[in-house]
Amino acid sequence: MAEIVKINIDGIALEVTKGTSILDAAKSVNVKIPTLCYHEDLCVAGNCRVCVVEVEGRKNLVASCAAPAEQGMVIKTTTPKVRRARTDIISLLVSEHNTQCTTCYRSTNCELQSLAAEYNVDSERYLSVLKPNIQVDKSSYSIEKDDSKCVRCQRCVRTCAELQHVNAITVAHKGRDMKISTFMELPMNEVVCVNCGQCVTHCPTGALTERRYYHEIWEAIGDPDKHVVINTAPSVRVALGEMLGYPVGTRVTGKMVTALKKIGFDSVLDTDFTADLTIIEEGHEFLQRVTKALKHKEKVALPMITSCSPGWVKFIEHMYPDHLDHLSPCKSPHQMFGALTKTFYAQKIGVDPSKIVSVAAMPCAAKKFEANRPEMKSSGYQDVDAGLTTREIGQMIKQSGLDFVNLPDSNYDSYMGESSGAAVIFGATGGVMEAALRTVYEVVTGREVPFKNLAITPVRGLEGIKEATIKLENVVPEYSFLEGAEVKVAIAHGLKNARVIMDQIKNGTSPYLFIEIMACPGGCIGGGGQPIPTNDEIRKKRIAAIYAEDEGMPIRKSHEVPEIKKIYETYLEKPLGHKSHELLHTHYKKRNRY
Repeated sequence: MAEIVKINIDGIALEVTKGTSILDAAKSVNVKIPTLCYHEDLCVAGNCRVCVVEVEGRKNLVASCAAPAEQGMVIKTTTPKVRRARTDIISLLVSEHNTQCTTCYRSTNCELQSLAAEYNVDSERYLSVLKPNIQVDKSSYSIEKDDSKCVRCQRCVRTCAELQHVNAITVAHKGRDMKISTFMELPMNEVVCVNCGQCVTHCPTGALTERRYYHEIWEAIGDPDKHVVINTAPSVRVALGEMLGYPVGTRVTGKMVTALKKIGFDSVLDTDFTADLTIIEEGHEFLQRVTKALKHKEKVALPMITSCSPGWVKFIEHMYPDHLDHLSPCKSPHQMFGALTKTFYAQKIGVDPSKIVSVAAMPCAAKKFEANRPEMKSSGYQDVDAGLTTREIGQMIKQSGLDFVNLPDSNYDSYMGESSGAAVIFGATGGVMEAALRTVYEVVTGREVPFKNLAITPVRGLEGIKEATIKLENVVPEYSFLEGAEVKVAIAHGLKNARVIMDQIKNGTSPYLFIEIMACPGGCIGGGGQPIPTNDEIRKKRIAAIYAEDEGMPIRKSHEVPEIKKIYETYLEKPLGHKSHELLHTHYKKRNRY
């Protein structure tokens, strides 16, 4: 049984488990202690000292994020000594910071700016020691790095190392020359970066941001010769409201569609349509591999792994290049959408595809890189012209002057606007697997999955690696060789968990047939392009909204969507057919580890 200690914080007596940090103890009784280097997702660093408190009997102030509560502690969080120390620390951080806050992308959502305002710090308390001529690194399609705004809290370094096991950025040099840098101080586009953007969502200032492309999209919208189409990912609709006056976890699907139409997009379509297509293609690919392996005894790459997450795809290209054959060849849904926009959709509406500007509203920074991959031109053009994050879409709506809260709801436009609840849950970790199982199980057995209300609960939740076993009984004749088989699947989110899964495959010990991997913690709802902040509490609320959206949909399975059936009948011909391979599938590239 855990040992309990008694402490006192600002006159409040409380009991906590021994080892609980002073910061967490204070949170439990609603005492706010400011922080900067601390983040719930990461290990404790204790290097900014903003969270210092006074402990009776101790000469020096202690960092509350790193100091454990001990029996009999009397802690004071707002004494003059504490306030003077915090003010000095914040002032020193401001003195080496680029304080052009009025033009900073993170203005009004910057933790240093908020602390400076709270402690009435201005830029004149100490002389500025900001180094001159610091260049912003805009080499990456996905991420901008501005060292003039870095407070050296190292949250980005810990994120890249602890959550993602990539180590694209690290601490270089010492003392006043210490900085956050890359291998050999190379530009971001030349290092092993998977473009996931988790460093961006964990950065407290504007030192790391996504590359922004909405200015170009505004220009395209204003060009009468352009036909601008946008498709919106499932995770955008459950997070966009956070930027526009709604509580976390509010679904704003209809208002989002209305806003995008009023902004001037010629057509507003749903990425969920091609998420359903992904399930049809990926599900048939999985069954094809299983048939070859178990019925025909052919050698195929199993387990098969999903390929929806471009950050994950680039991770395996760098870290496990000899195992790329395990990836499904299916493009991510938004890249499928881009290819179909400039082929199928262009034919349907009679528009020259060279005049179409295809925009993807995504929760993801890596989609920006993916859109610029040379493989993504199967339409004869760049399939997706720009990937915009949820944050960028929020900024565009603000710039448009729309009263978002009072907008009426609208439906997506037709042609690639109809979808299922299975597609919506792509946004949550486990969602792609659940959507695939809803279809694959029914194809093999002729029956719905044996879970109440189609909710395959073993694949849900925020556990880093989840497992499920589905037993196949009373199968249809075509799949008689699977009678009694137990299909073991796994779901991983966050690349540190992906590494565990891949090491099993590399060592030949993987027990699974089918695996879903998402680069970002929580899946797309926790993507690098989502509103800031993001933590587990926020992820859970967004996930709950995703599942609520699914349950409210009239169609819950990808293979039952009328528009999906129709596009195969009139255009794609059949799953895994020639046209599908041409437009919906891709190949991958072995990349260097260093």
